[in-house]
Amino acid sequence: MPDIIYILLTALVALPVGIYIGRNLLQKVYKDQEEAARLKAQNIVREAEINAESVKKDRILEAKEKFLRLKSEFEEESNKKKNIIIQNENKVKQREQLVTKQLEQIKRRETELDKEKEGLAAQQEKDKETLQAQLEQLRKRKEEVEQQHEEIVGQLERIAGLTASEAREQLVEALKSEAQTKASSYVKDIVAQAKLTATKEAKKIVIETIQRTAAEHAIENCVSVFNIESDDIKGKIIGREGRNIRALEAATGVEIIVDDTPEAIIISGFDPVRREVARLSLHRLVADGRIHPARIEEVVTKTRKNIDEEIIEIGERTAIDLGIHGLHPELIKMVGRMRFRSSYGQNLLQHSREVANLCATMAAELGLNVKHAKRAGLLHDIGKVTPDEPELPHAIIGMELAKKYKEHPDVCNAIGAHHDEVEMTAMVSPLVQACDAISGSRPGARREIMESYIKRLKELEEAAVSFDGVNQCYAIQAGRELRVMVDSDNVSDEKAAQISYDISQKIEKEMQYPGQIKITVIREMRAISYAK
Repeated sequence: MPDIIYILLTALVALPVGIYIGRNLLQKVYKDQEEAARLKAQNIVREAEINAESVKKDRILEAKEKFLRLKSEFEEESNKKKNIIIQNENKVKQREQLVTKQLEQIKRRETELDKEKEGLAAQQEKDKETLQAQLEQLRKRKEEVEQQHEEIVGQLERIAGLTASEAREQLVEALKSEAQTKASSYVKDIVAQAKLTATKEAKKIVIETIQRTAAEHAIENCVSVFNIESDDIKGKIIGREGRNIRALEAATGVEIIVDDTPEAIIISGFDPVRREVARLSLHRLVADGRIHPARIEEVVTKTRKNIDEEIIEIGERTAIDLGIHGLHPELIKMVGRMRFRSSYGQNLLQHSREVANLCATMAAELGLNVKHAKRAGLLHDIGKVTPDEPELPHAIIGMELAKKYKEHPDVCNAIGAHHDEVEMTAMVSPLVQACDAISGSRPGARREIMESYIKRLKELEEAAVSFDGVNQCYAIQAGRELRVMVDSDNVSDEKAAQISYDISQKIEKEMQYPGQIKITVIREMRAISYAK
């Protein structure tokens, strides 16, 4: 029991002592921590001040450097402007000196002109006095001649026993009867001479008309040359494994010949529109530098659209050059299409312009309506450029088109009658027929061989297009090869081979051609998706 009491007393005494000691220890720890934090904060503040001072110095240095650089640039720019101003001032001074010299020369010239003017005025005054004296002498001479004439007439009247008026009447009656007799004789001679020389005069008018109308000889080409800056571009045009050149040939319908010809690519095709589309497309692709199948199709499409716009421009320019106004826009388009068509090797637009000029010249010689003759000459072959090409003579088609677009009846009749398809009722109709024959029959105007060649190539293409599944067809290699593009969705590989065989059999049975024709059927698979 005493031990327990001792323990309790010891605990009671030790507890306050422990609390006091622990409190002191905690206060000391807190003070140490506070002092460490204060020192740390002072260090941070000191470092921040040092960093701020360093940054401030750096910024000041940068500002000074920038100020010096700007100052240098400003001084340099100022010096340049000052030099320019000095140069301009020198030029102005030189110009002022030149103007001063010119003014002095002008003043000297004015002084000389004033002196010459005074001399001319004095000379004119002298000449005037001389002329007045001469006029006075002439007037006196005239009075003397009139007086002598009256005396002579009086003497004649006394001798003849007649007055002047009576003698005049008798002379007129005598001359009248004699003149009637001679006039009738002259009329008969003139009529006979006119009958003899009518044909000669007509030929003379035609020959003079032809001589006054300049015309070129027909030149037919089936190739165009596309010039390039270096032969390195040929590789880009061909593409990997020839995919670019195949895409270009498929899109335009011509043959692209890339050979050893330096800095040139040959474009071969019988249709001038296709060749022009291919040439312009190549030019744009080479200038752009991006040559791949998708880009080729895009450029060819845009080029075709530009060609359509060019057709309208050609028609308008032709109408302006010939002085023909008021043509319907559709007729202007057809006139522009003539630029890309030929008739027996003769360019259709050049032929129509030539016929228009011939008609205008002959109409002027014969006293006919020149405007109607010129319009009829320009439009006489518009039936050849209709898009659908119905089974009617081109003269009838042209006449119907002219009526549709409100042309004058004489112009319509001349168009329809220039190949005797309808009866001639207008005075200008035989002129158009004659001028068409003159333009087509002159030496070098047409080439029959070229026309038959183009006709054979068109028949080749039409024979292939008639088969189901064929999208496009192009005759190349001067008609020795036929390239046929088919629809990959509707035509399988086996059917493509069958189409190639069927086309060859149809050509053998229905057409005549030299040598052999290679039929190539191309089936291309395309996968197209759109990201929206």
